[in-house]
Amino acid sequence: MTHLKSIGLTLACLIGSAAFAAEKPNIIYILADDLGYGDVQALNPEHGKIPTPGMDRLAKEGMVFTDAHSSSSVCTPTRYGVLTGRYNWRTYKQSGVLFGFDQPLIAPDRLTVAGLLKKQGYNTAIVGKWHLGLGLVDPKGKPTRGQRAAVDGVDWSARITGGPVDLGFDSWYGISASLDMPPYIWIKDDQFVGKCTTTKAFHRKGPAHADFEAIDVLDEIGNKSAQFIQTQSADQPFFLYVPLTSPHAPIIPTDEWKGKSKLGLYGDFVMHTDAVVARITEAVDKAGLAENTMIIVTSDNGCSKVADIPALKEMGHFPNGKYRGSKSDIWDGGHRVPFIVRWPAGVKAGSSSDEVICLTDLMATSAELSGATLPANAGEDSVSFAPALKGKPIESARKGVVHHSVSGQFAYREGKWKLLLAKGSGGWTREKMGVDAPMQLYNMEVDPEEQNNLYHSHPEIVERLITQLESDVKRGRSTAGPDQKNDTGKINIRRGVRQ
Repeated sequence: MTHLKSIGLTLACLIGSAAFAAEKPNIIYILADDLGYGDVQALNPEHGKIPTPGMDRLAKEGMVFTDAHSSSSVCTPTRYGVLTGRYNWRTYKQSGVLFGFDQPLIAPDRLTVAGLLKKQGYNTAIVGKWHLGLGLVDPKGKPTRGQRAAVDGVDWSARITGGPVDLGFDSWYGISASLDMPPYIWIKDDQFVGKCTTTKAFHRKGPAHADFEAIDVLDEIGNKSAQFIQTQSADQPFFLYVPLTSPHAPIIPTDEWKGKSKLGLYGDFVMHTDAVVARITEAVDKAGLAENTMIIVTSDNGCSKVADIPALKEMGHFPNGKYRGSKSDIWDGGHRVPFIVRWPAGVKAGSSSDEVICLTDLMATSAELSGATLPANAGEDSVSFAPALKGKPIESARKGVVHHSVSGQFAYREGKWKLLLAKGSGGWTREKMGVDAPMQLYNMEVDPEEQNNLYHSHPEIVERLITQLESDVKRGRSTAGPDQKNDTGKINIRRGVRQ
């Protein structure tokens, strides 16, 4: 009977995949930068004071995931997970982020979501911020690193290797990293658009193109994304990845948006960000592609302290909702993110899901929706959330989701239980802890604010979750399939544990 049941489940999965594959939806993945869960008014009706009509509309017309998480609480690691379906800590990048002149983090032979979909006949494009390293060289042909290129210089005419167009994307228009990291210059596909002939500082000083202004970038991303959509045909599916630069610092809304939120520049910048989301949505609608286009809006981590969270709260706005912590932390405020999906052909309007998902799950979901089969050495930490789009439970061999802080400290979420292998936030938040314990264990069903540490009262759960996390690390994957090798053997899940 077990064998027959297994065959039945396999056939059901195949039939389900075939049904999705027959449609091959267009996929637009909008990744905001430092947008908190509570910044979207539809997700935070009581304490969300910033108007976000663009994202609210998508929530009304689609599905909201209430328990979605970035794989890291900071930028670069999350982006690695989005595009590869694999946790960043399986690479050498165990903490922190890359800078604009750093070398590529994604290995040249690693399959990305773009590469997967390109093989399925998709037109693949990225418009916006990369922040995963590029193969830049100095005038002597040596690879650039960190911020040294601001001193040593860059060969602005050399082909840029290891970027989006070498990793499955047909085209790219965007910038190297965050808007507070040089170089300040546009990139088209694998070439800089001109040369950096001057120096500017949008927080960090560095090489800049004379005509580049940070305040223009967000609208340009929206315009270029809309232009791409307008050129698409219903005869070929497309994947458009739109990593925005906002509302990350520098917080610079245009004059059109200044003062609109009544909550200061951060509130204005969130409204500006929302308007760009609306611009992209309108482009899809005007192109007549709405029915079979899946628009996903999410964020790479929680709201940053740069937004002045205490001041926002005084005005009644809680940018990370009720969740503890903020960007950088392994408390949920650092990595619980907005996740909205509109897809008229495949998602019921006004629906929601409380399934625990991770941004690494784009890879497996894209495979299922496009009818592709993931190879064993790809998407090792990715689970398809396609069933949830139909209101069905997600069934997977992945037992839990791993969270990771800016300092490289770990947390593990399984169902209602969340274990933090750290005494504090693991990030930039400094708060006094109520219970004197080396780790933290929370029941997220009754304590989503992570206030009641149950470490001492449930040792058996602590031990079980640690064992599962150790297994996920050792196996090189957290999903079903043959064991894979991590890129490094120096993965210390207990680096935040007070001995």
